Amino acid sequence: MKTLRVNTARDYDILVGRGLLEQAGALSREVNGGSRALIVTDSHVFPLYAGAAARSFEEAGYQTAVFTFPAGEENKRLEIIAEIYGRLAAGGFTRKDLLVALGGGVTGDMTGFAAATWLRGMDFVQIPTTLLAQVDSSVGGKTGVDIPQGKNLVGAFWQPVRVIADPDTLESLSPAVFADGMAEIIKAACIKDADFFSRLESGEAVRPEQLEQTILQAIDIKRGVVERDENETGERKLLNFGHTMGHALEKYYDYSALSHGRAVALGMVLITEASQRQGLTEKGTVERICAVLERHGLPIADTATLDDYLPGVALDKKRSGTDIDLALLRRIGEGFLYRMPVALLGGFLRGEEL
Repeated sequence: MKTLRVNTARDYDILVGRGLLEQAGALSREVNGGSRALIVTDSHVFPLYAGAAARSFEEAGYQTAVFTFPAGEENKRLEIIAEIYGRLAAGGFTRKDLLVALGGGVTGDMTGFAAATWLRGMDFVQIPTTLLAQVDSSVGGKTGVDIPQGKNLVGAFWQPVRVIADPDTLESLSPAVFADGMAEIIKAACIKDADFFSRLESGEAVRPEQLEQTILQAIDIKRGVVERDENETGERKLLNFGHTMGHALEKYYDYSALSHGRAVALGMVLITEASQRQGLTEKGTVERICAVLERHGLPIADTATLDDYLPGVALDKKRSGTDIDLALLRRIGEGFLYRMPVALLGGFLRGEEL
């Protein structure tokens, strides 16, 4: 087991190691003294891991219950949060008790938001079971839900008390879901680590014997950014590389026809094509990004047009007044923030002279 410490307003450890799922209850007991645990999971993960997780928490002395919701980004809604509140109320959960997010990014985001808002804040543990959740969404304390107007527009910053990542759970992922996680790993390398990107280009980073180290390296990149800018006032916005366009595409497809990882992959290509045309990004960068995305089973083009998804950018969380901060690359491994008026964004993406 490897441990990474995250130093934020509420410090916590990220534990990475094979077989940790069966130890999750005992590992959670080290940082939480409550008597009750509610495991939140989705309909895909429930038959795979809920039984083992529940046994682990029961053995650690928790009165344990499981709440299951229909899988899918389209179910990341306030209505599901209300159902979680109902279970917490019926079970007499206090601030000292524990919520457990068992699953992917949707599960983690919703469980964290419920934890942040139940009794104005209770402990929660992240047990991410997808690559995307292990390397990205379980780390950093961003929680939230989608509303019809946009993705993650309702949420809170609320750090978990522990993250328990078991790479064994990745063996149940389809190639498509595994590739979704690779999009976030590629993003991390793009903005912070050119050598890491080169290992992704060669395929070395995803060899079975290297995968755990790759997960740790991606987590460590995000950990460093979060520690320096927990509440996303500056540098943390770099972690949104590919996400401005990606979130707009997800909204265009009604959060059902395009997965988050694929949307981020397309977003990285779209924004880098534009910044390279504008002379803000080193020539050849978008070509390298496209090649590494294709190598790892991710798309580099889509049938949606700019006019289709551009309206979805209007509510992007990186807006400040009439301006927006775009996460761009100077070159592979060096991200930077570029502020521009939202009104000029369409022209920027079309390659019009600014």
